[in-house]
Amino acid sequence: MNQRIAKRLTTISPSLTLAISAKAKAMKAAGEPVVSFGVGEPDFNTPDAIIAAAKTALDQGQTKYTPSSGLPALKKAICEKFEKDNGLSYEPSQIIVSNGAKHSIFNACYAVVDEGNEVIIPAPYWLTYPEVVKVCGGVPVYVTSTKENKFKITAEDLKKAITPKTKMLIFNSPSNPTGAVYTEEETRAIAKVCEEAGIFVLADEIYEKLCYNGAKPFSIAKCSEKMKDLTITVNGVSKTYAMTGWRIGYLAAPKDVAKAIDSFQSHATSNASSISQYATIAALASPEEEVQKMVSVFARRREKLLTLIDEIDGVEGVKPDGAFYVMLVVSGLYGKSYQGKVIRSSVEFADALLEAEKVATIPGISFGADDCLRLSYSLSEADIEEGLRRIKRFVEAFV
Repeated sequence: MNQRIAKRLTTISPSLTLAISAKAKAMKAAGEPVVSFGVGEPDFNTPDAIIAAAKTALDQGQTKYTPSSGLPALKKAICEKFEKDNGLSYEPSQIIVSNGAKHSIFNACYAVVDEGNEVIIPAPYWLTYPEVVKVCGGVPVYVTSTKENKFKITAEDLKKAITPKTKMLIFNSPSNPTGAVYTEEETRAIAKVCEEAGIFVLADEIYEKLCYNGAKPFSIAKCSEKMKDLTITVNGVSKTYAMTGWRIGYLAAPKDVAKAIDSFQSHATSNASSISQYATIAALASPEEEVQKMVSVFARRREKLLTLIDEIDGVEGVKPDGAFYVMLVVSGLYGKSYQGKVIRSSVEFADALLEAEKVATIPGISFGADDCLRLSYSLSEADIEEGLRRIKRFVEAFV
């Protein structure tokens, strides 16, 4: 009998992020006082001007198909955004608007990764990267970073990982889950290695506006014209404008890659939501001050979270420069017992913490870092304080 499920889908690992979030939501719905550090989305509402633009589009009947690659006005606005924010010049034909940045990442991998191609993924990594690579027939190759280097790989680390089968590097700065932000110097060094090897870079810049203490990401496509011709840059509006549910992501790519992606997307999904596209035009035109207000709130929460972590013996928070996550190193407690049960992994730690103290976190094994938990600080300061109080009590009970 033929296999019922295609082999390419049997390679996918279930998302621990979604599984733990679902469990935490179910507990909360049952009336339990859960504090969740697991959510990877801003807790702000979408700004009023963006919502108003969507309402106007509805009132004007803008509910029809758009070109598969996106509204011309939106693609023009995205080109202007790349020029203004990143110093990168693109033509509208090089822009593809998709159903979220995750969709853009899949499109990029599907367009350039062939069966057996190796894709280098710095670890810790966003858990979707290796799954997308595997579905596209590629082979994930992990390059491990260290907390001593703020979870950033070096150009030398990258060089050692490249083989004749290497097709792409996935480069995420600022990073989910670590909040790592590569400097211009670090980015240029990595770009030089990629240029010499002639490999593509998928640059995930979805968190580019969420940076702290003067940290500033540098677009790898800006390093040189050669690097630009090897780079597919992915971005979107979910994190910067609190628009996670609107599902708009976009990418900029070399002309041949963009053309291939447009052709594929036209068959796979057609266009992204027309109303969300009109809202995104308004988002990209909104004042920078609006974004900075949100960043200021995240900055205060970050400091609060790190300060409270410092008060807990046995764990360590690695200070992030971007995004809204902190990697909490908990491996110093592995081998010890909590209420008679020996804890040996991030999954066991997260499960016990959720059951005992009603605190939801994401096990680091999801990101290739089993010594850590990921804590999001996209929740209120009051919840951060309560959650860390419970984590402290939990840790102090280890023997």
